Amino acid sequence: MPADAEIVFADHVGRFYARQYGFPPMAGRLLGYLFVCEPAAQTIDELSDALLASRSAITGAVKMLESFHIVRRDRAAGERVDRVTIDPESRQPQNFDSAIHEEHAALFREGLALLSDSSAERRAPLEETIALAEFLGERLPELRDEWLVRRENLRRTGALPTPTTTKGT
Repeated sequence: MPADAEIVFADHVGRFYARQYGFPPMAGRLLGYLFVCEPAAQTIDELSDALLASRSAITGAVKMLESFHIVRRDRAAGERVDRVTIDPESRQPQNFDSAIHEEHAALFREGLALLSDSSAERRAPLEETIALAEFLGERLPELRDEWLVRRENLRRTGALPTPTTTKGT
């Protein structure tokens, strides 16, 4: 049975992800719990019991988190159940994709074209949004490179462990 502090942490993560990213609360709670639970890989039944949630709620949350490549399911040879765990690849810097921001800028340039005869005040929100998206598109690759160097330095000094990426439990 999980400690109260683990469940409180899971609830805090659930609220944060719901507020910041629009995740269903159960998906955020599941994510938070998977970060701190022992063992790190849990069955749907174990997660359901720990989080006092239905199997269907847990399964839905797992499917959603899988679609974001945050968690993964593995089944050891001879087992009849999947085990859910944080996907080690989810901690890689995939959120540094500048293409999203380039697409964002292009989309809002389309809207700006609709306002070509409008006042500067009317065009200002779109122009600023485009400028921000272009800025992020330019800077994110640089930040990703900086992060990779920093992460490697942290791993080399032992300040950050090197994650295992082997499948299974």
